[in-house]
Amino acid sequence: MTSELINRHITLDARHIAKHLPGTPQMQRLLKKGQAAHVFNDENTMNQVAQCIIEEGEFIGTVRDYERYGMFFTEPIGYRISPDGSSIPLYYGEIKINADNQYHVIPRTRPSEE
Repeated sequence: MTSELINRHITLDARHIAKHLPGTPQMQRLLKKGQAAHVFNDENTMNQVAQCIIEEGEFIGTVRDYERYGMFFTEPIGYRISPDGSSIPLYYGEIKINADNQYHVIPRTRPSEE
């Protein structure tokens, strides 16, 4: 990983917000489809994580057609909920930027890999 910062204007892609917030229909839909949901503690945490990554995050690389930046946090920023209801705390945040310079932020267990 390099210390390359996000040095251009990017805009939030609001379509992805709800699936990363607790208790939303979009989050519930993921669980009903048998997929895990990665959610932030709340919307304020999501916004703070995004700002920290934009200002200080590390460039991960381009993975699955998204430019990715991320960083680890000392406190849990969210949790991964499995379809069976179990959950684990998440300490890593990642911003995905598409070809149109739209981004969304995701709480994860670790950086994305190919």
